[in-house]
Amino acid sequence: MESNSRKEKSRNYRWKRLLNYRAIVRQIPFFLFLAFLAVIYIYNGHMADKTIRNISKTSNELKELQFEYKDVQGDALKRSKQSELMEAVQPLGLKELTTSPVVLIDSNETN
Repeated sequence: MESNSRKEKSRNYRWKRLLNYRAIVRQIPFFLFLAFLAVIYIYNGHMADKTIRNISKTSNELKELQFEYKDVQGDALKRSKQSELMEAVQPLGLKELTTSPVVLIDSNETN
C-alpha cells in the first residue's frame, strides 16, 4: 500500500511540477511559435485555393478564345472561296471574267 501511495504522490508531484506558473511561462514562446505556424499554414491554404481558382478561370477564358479563333478562321476560309466571293461582289456589279486577260505591252520600251 505504501508503494501505491508513493506512486500516487510522485505522479501528483510530476503534474504539479508541469503545471506550475514558472513552467507555463517558460513554454509561452513555444506556444507563440506554434500559433505563428498555424497562421502561416492557414494563409498558405487560402493562397493555394486562390491560385487554383485563377488558373481555372484563365483556362476557361483560353478555351473560349480558342473556340472564337477557330470560328473566325472558319468564316474567313469560307468567305475566301471563289463561289462565296462571287456572291459577295455581285451586288457591286462585278462579274467573273469569262475570257482570258489581255496582256498590254509598252510600245516605248525597246527590247
